[in-house]
Amino acid sequence: GQGADYIGLGPFRFTQTKRNLSPVLGLEGYRTIMERCRNAGIALPVVAIGGITAADMENILATGVTGIALSGALLQAENTLEETQRIINIINRTKQ
Repeated sequence: GQGADYIGLGPFRFTQTKRNLSPVLGLEGYRTIMERCRNAGIALPVVAIGGITAADMENILATGVTGIALSGALLQAENTLEETQRIINIINRTKQ
């Protein structure tokens, strides 16, 4: 079929990475949309995107999204290697 493989859902908060930004969702927006997806039987993976930092990851994952896309968090990091390791540690912690 020609359907989607996943849904990129955002933005979480304001970001300068995108032009013509959609309304900011925040945690409540993700919770509401994920609940609506479940109720509608939508089983596609949902990836949160838009202004997300490592500090936001655990709370966002708790809303039921499948994954998180990060770009600015890495591009603006003082030390990209350290920030990447921090993100990997968060991912590993949330999988337990």
